[in-house]
Amino acid sequence: MASHWGVLFRVSTFGESHGVGVGCVVDGCPPGLVFNPADIQGFLARRRPGQSAYTTPRQEDDTLEILSGVAPVFGPDGKPISHVVTLGSPVALLVRNANQRSGDYADVARVFRPSHADFTTQAKYGVREAAGGGRSSARETIGRVAAAGLAKALLRSHHADIDVVAWVSSVAHVTSLVSADTVTLEEVEKSPIRCPDTNAEVLMRAEIDAAKAEGDTVGGVVACVARGVPMGLGEPVFDKLEADLAKAFLSLPASKSFEVGSGLEGTRLRGSAHNDAFAARGGRVVTATNRSGGIQGGISNGMPLFLRVGFKPVSTLFQTQKTVDVEGTPVDFAPTSGRHDACVLPRAVPMVEAMTWLVLADHWLRQVALRQRVPT
Repeated sequence: MASHWGVLFRVSTFGESHGVGVGCVVDGCPPGLVFNPADIQGFLARRRPGQSAYTTPRQEDDTLEILSGVAPVFGPDGKPISHVVTLGSPVALLVRNANQRSGDYADVARVFRPSHADFTTQAKYGVREAAGGGRSSARETIGRVAAAGLAKALLRSHHADIDVVAWVSSVAHVTSLVSADTVTLEEVEKSPIRCPDTNAEVLMRAEIDAAKAEGDTVGGVVACVARGVPMGLGEPVFDKLEADLAKAFLSLPASKSFEVGSGLEGTRLRGSAHNDAFAARGGRVVTATNRSGGIQGGISNGMPLFLRVGFKPVSTLFQTQKTVDVEGTPVDFAPTSGRHDACVLPRAVPMVEAMTWLVLADHWLRQVALRQRVPT
């Protein structure tokens, strides 16, 4: 089972939705990185379930345990402070599952739920974990988010102004108006939907509430901007920056599409209207527009990365649907229990941010190794 990400900043995730716990091992984080574990815990808190009426009601604290790869940092008085320092050895991060209810999934043990990974997992491995979808559950992303907290600390230790902010851009047919140039994490987090456009948020809530009342689900788009990204990240052929971002985002549960910069809209323009003209500003080369989304030729150009990820409606819905059981016998199926999101978008926001941090950290280390210096 391919559960690894990265070339130099290498992340391996482990665990199932209703197992003992979930987490990751990060190999390749340089030694000497000082960080506060509370920052990773804060990242995990934004991803955890049960945080609002618009996420699954499963209650988990998602308390982080660091099992290896760090040592305490001591203050002038010789007493340990809140920070730790990486040793250069693998960093193992664990979150224990505290609210497993495997019995909620007894009714799906012999049924292939429509659009779920049940059938394909069974076809591939010959066995599957029915409870919560096992590795196909969004709970697997805890390891990614924890690793991303480390990646964020690494990048910010060298580029203090680098920032990644994602938000819910659309839910069903409701689209928000948000400036990627100025949007802040604080603005996003004020909304339980994670949409900083207050007018659109009202309509998004109505869409989710209406679907939930009917036992149905809705999908949408998460937009993301990465500002302060140094130039030179990405490779010119197979490991283009947008190619690795696409792979990262499309590995998230329920993700179905990815766009960078102008995306599909750019295909409707002529080249003369789409090209980003170069200019000099403050001693740096910049582009007058950013339809490229901060990436040209597979390599970051120093402009903000602008990305969008589409998520399908959650597959589990509380309506009767036609399917088959493991013997291929037609059945009418509706879940009798379980805790599920009516819309994955609010919790997908920190997941999109996490994958962005992981891709940037890996390519940053690759650029450092290539040029033997920190990129600007």
